Amino acid sequence: MHNTSWSKTLRDFLKKKQNKHQTKTTKEEELEIFTNVYKQFKGLDSDHKNVPSLYSKLPSEDEPLLMKLREESRALFLQRRSRELLDNDELQKLWFLLDKHHTHPLNGDEQMISYEDFLKVQEEAGSKCKPFFQASVFCKLLQNDPYGRISIMQFFNYVMRKVWLHQTRIGLSLYDVAGQGYLKESDLENYILELIPTLPQLNGLERSFYSFYVCTAVRKFFFFLDPLRNGRIRIQDILACSFLDDLLELRDEELSKEMQESNWFSAPSALRVYGQYLNLDKDRNGMLSKEELARYGTGTLTDVFLDRVFQECLTYEGEMDYKTYLDFVLAMENRRESQALRYLFRILDVQHQGHLNVFSLNFFFRAIQEQMKIHGQEPIKFQDVKDEIFDMVKPRNPLKITLNDLINSGKGDTVVSILIDLNDFWTYENREYLIPDLSDEV
Repeated sequence: MHNTSWSKTLRDFLKKKQNKHQTKTTKEEELEIFTNVYKQFKGLDSDHKNVPSLYSKLPSEDEPLLMKLREESRALFLQRRSRELLDNDELQKLWFLLDKHHTHPLNGDEQMISYEDFLKVQEEAGSKCKPFFQASVFCKLLQNDPYGRISIMQFFNYVMRKVWLHQTRIGLSLYDVAGQGYLKESDLENYILELIPTLPQLNGLERSFYSFYVCTAVRKFFFFLDPLRNGRIRIQDILACSFLDDLLELRDEELSKEMQESNWFSAPSALRVYGQYLNLDKDRNGMLSKEELARYGTGTLTDVFLDRVFQECLTYEGEMDYKTYLDFVLAMENRRESQALRYLFRILDVQHQGHLNVFSLNFFFRAIQEQMKIHGQEPIKFQDVKDEIFDMVKPRNPLKITLNDLINSGKGDTVVSILIDLNDFWTYENREYLIPDLSDEV
């Protein structure tokens, strides 16, 4: 009925215009007429007052009431999402149902379930479990079972992993002050600080060491997940990497000594790194000079490399603080990783051209040659080393080595090592003698 009314109004209006010998109405005029009539019918004033807002800026510090409102609304939203997750009782019920409806025969000692029984469990499990009982999930877990079944244990671990990811995302989001899906350094520091009491493997840490532990833990996240130094990390990147798994592994009260030593976030590992820093700090001023850092590792890093470290990295009156030292350690201990190579490439790129050329390689290798002379060794010719480096990397441009060339070659760690550390160069040169002859052992 309304459509007829609009049509009649438009026809009457056009008829009046024609009677006044006006020109034929264009489509634009018809649209304008319709808009005016529609706004009169709805009682609307102007366009800009009625267009829905697609973007609202974040409240500033001068708007504490709006900030509090935003904070409370986000907290309520996250609480609601948290209630949608399976709790321990519901997970136990799910396991009971899977055990009850498992499909014979067993696959060794492992219980299996067919798709038909899978759907039976779905009906009894309740609405919260429904997202897990999708055909696509069943297909993903389907392997080579001759009866077309999936492992109950694998499916339950899948559910547990999903629940854990959602719980962790909600937990991290509570520290996302901006509510934009990322954490700043201070946000992640608060998260880890409040996590420490829940990790039994960290019970032995002195409270006075907490700040250093938090700094040590946070630096690994930012070194690998924020290589461009934006000062923030996306929550989804934190969830996608294995670092949170390593951190939460410290909940295991029976974690082996070997596992602790290989875990960057463990108490022994954090104390080791901080202890090394204190041992290097000979003048006990809380900072490291170039001369003090020169004792790092085997003490065979070249002066040229150390000079470049202090030129490119953040220092305070020419000295390095603990946070900058952590970046240095992470780069040196993970030279196979692309983020570490990015860090070291910036130091090797003396001319800031985005690539390494013969000049760059010679600039660093001369320091290796000088150290060899000091130790009474016959220096290796640069030409031989240069040719070997280019053969290893095989860059797209035969005269330049880019960061991508270095990463894609799979030999980036070797190239960097032989340019900055005499001990690493000597190890590389004598690799044939250092590798045991397996044929002799046989």
